[in-house]
Amino acid sequence: MRESSVYQRRRLLAGAGLVVLLIGIVAVTGAFSGADKPAGSAKQAAQPTPVPPELPRGGRSILPDKRVVAFYGAPQAVELGALGIGTPDRAAARLERQARAYEREGRPVLPALELITVIANADPGEDGMYRSRQTNKVIRRYLRAARRNKMLLLLDIQPGRSDFFTETTRLERWLREPDVGLAIDPEWRVGDGEVPGQVIGHVGAREVNATSAWLAQLAARHDLPQKLFVIHQFTDDMVDDTQLKPRDELAMVLNVDGFGSKPVKVSKYKAFTRAAKTFHQGFKLFYEEDAGLMTPAQVLRLRPAPDLVVYE
Repeated sequence: MRESSVYQRRRLLAGAGLVVLLIGIVAVTGAFSGADKPAGSAKQAAQPTPVPPELPRGGRSILPDKRVVAFYGAPQAVELGALGIGTPDRAAARLERQARAYEREGRPVLPALELITVIANADPGEDGMYRSRQTNKVIRRYLRAARRNKMLLLLDIQPGRSDFFTETTRLERWLREPDVGLAIDPEWRVGDGEVPGQVIGHVGAREVNATSAWLAQLAARHDLPQKLFVIHQFTDDMVDDTQLKPRDELAMVLNVDGFGSKPVKVSKYKAFTRAAKTFHQGFKLFYEEDAGLMTPAQVLRLRPAPDLVVYE
């Protein structure tokens, strides 16, 4: 009996010693292995460097690297332009075919769907602003189509008696996207007592500069690619382009608007481009209203060759 109890005590002591030995080994091993790694290294390794967003067909710069070809319009009526004819995807397919003619070696084409997001109206509406706004559902539909076809979405504003800054900032949720740009149409910016369509509108440089500054800050804050910012210009006094400020974050285009014969359109383009040398140049074509639609080859022979070509 005595030998048995002594034996049991020895086993307990031996077991306790083994446990202490194992704890010591683990502690020493942990100390040495931990000494090789700086604090927080595992956490740092789990955080990959964020990749800046790019444009639909790659890169982060639009102009002068690429040439933009756009369809303009809205789904409410085919009279509003080529974009409103058929579904967004069908319009995108037609645009893709049209845009190919503007491809040149070293300068790829980036197509764009220019959706009239704020539409000037002849009636005042509930708030007396003589404009209506596309729903988020409509904008989302065109953005999804643009993305399926690797195109830009360009939100066009005809503000009526509202103003460009107000209407632009309302669209922040969409303009935060890397593939969404902005176009403003001063022809449809009218004052108190005026009705869109009865007078030709205009806008002050201060309002345009405030709008472009806000958009540039938005692009910088979210590290977005260069944003397309288009100013449609129907008459030379529609906006004082000499007072407009360029923005590094924006590809700013003065787009020569208005339908007519080839000689009239070419003459207007030459006059407008001579006066606005600090901005990129755009040229608008009308499938129905132009007297003899200019071919892509004729458009590209303009000097300077347009950076943006819009079809309505």
